[in-house]
Amino acid sequence: MDIVIPLFRLFEPLDAVGPYELLANVPGARVRFVAPEPGRIADVLGSMRVDVPTRYTEVESCDVLLVPGGAGARLMLNDTEFIDWVRRIHETTRFTTSVCTGSLILGAAGLLKGLTATTHWLAKDDLETFGATYTAERVVRHDKIITSAGISSGIDMALGLCTLLSDELTARAVQLLTEYAPQPPYDSGSLATATPEVVARARELVSGG
Repeated sequence: MDIVIPLFRLFEPLDAVGPYELLANVPGARVRFVAPEPGRIADVLGSMRVDVPTRYTEVESCDVLLVPGGAGARLMLNDTEFIDWVRRIHETTRFTTSVCTGSLILGAAGLLKGLTATTHWLAKDDLETFGATYTAERVVRHDKIITSAGISSGIDMALGLCTLLSDELTARAVQLLTEYAPQPPYDSGSLATATPEVVARARELVSGG
């Protein structure tokens, strides 16, 4: 079972590493990272470097494609070779998935036209330019296309994938192995629950404030 996660400069680390942690525990699964060029890929936060030996064009098919987001995802929207590869690989997959602004890449590949989909709340307007309808749901599935919202939601999506690729018992066991039982100290994890002050501060953080 071949699970492929493309990385690119300025990728969001939890988008990729969170799902990787869960999916790598699925029996028979091989999770591998690919990149525009072999070498060391830096994340958007600046301190993580991932050595990726495989160029994405070396992959001609896979069972699962998982596209992370981050500032680099927006840069990849201008890479027609990469977008064409995503579109082509999608034809071979059992599941084509995204986390956060990775959905913009699926949109650019024409995979979300006419569908409801989710992404990070800051990118909802961008998502709709690709013919999708944004929803604030945490995970959205249409047949083999699965989009998940911002960053941490990729863990929820990956846990659901564990069931689809194996069975519920295995998925529950993976949840236990990773002790995924979130109990956040605050209830500000979505626009539905965050106060206007929290939303404003989040926007300031994104802009470097």
